[in-house]
Amino acid sequence: MLDALIVAPHPDDAELGAGGTIARLIQQGWNVGILDLTDGEPTPLGSRETRARETAAANATLGNPWRHNLGLPNRSLEPTLENRRALASIFRKVRPRLLFAPYWEDAHPDHIAASKLVEDARFWAKLSKSDIPGLPTHPRRILYYFSVHLRIPERPSLLLDISDQAPIKRAALECYRSQLVDTQPPGQPTIIDSVFDRTRYWGHLVGVHHAEPFASREPIGLTTFDALLL
Repeated sequence: MLDALIVAPHPDDAELGAGGTIARLIQQGWNVGILDLTDGEPTPLGSRETRARETAAANATLGNPWRHNLGLPNRSLEPTLENRRALASIFRKVRPRLLFAPYWEDAHPDHIAASKLVEDARFWAKLSKSDIPGLPTHPRRILYYFSVHLRIPERPSLLLDISDQAPIKRAALECYRSQLVDTQPPGQPTIIDSVFDRTRYWGHLVGVHHAEPFASREPIGLTTFDALLL
């Protein structure tokens, strides 16, 4: 059983939106998993073999969470009934308590489809009298991470301090050279630079060096205020 499962449209999306959080949860003893829905190919500088090597290296950098690729088609990801069943089957297999999904508003159709697919599969995973393999399960909550292609300000519900895990996040992102490093002209800011501009911004708002933002469609309950950063 997993404590948390991060569902990503493509390899590198989990690291972009929640890499520091993944590392922090693993360090805190959580059983964490990442499910990549597609292999992310084709891309200008990548290949299936390259992306697989980069993903394995990034995963090791994060602390070796459970990781699987669902094998759905890149650029054509859709929240179909067939895909919903496949994802619900994974949820029943690994039984996560907490799900992370891409933010529901984006310019990339795969990201929007992935967000919808997670929500639909979460519901289907709890159904009894179903031919979906495994026992019914219902993850308690979905948190949405930001790995967006739309130039909008993030509107998070909460921020997690990842100051100590920021070097791990950067090292994991640097494993994806074909997507995040070699795509930029020499001397120009990289996608990774942009990511850390934002983690510093969100960290500044709560008095820490780096933070990752997350959104929730539902109210978030607390049993104590002790962990709040004011």
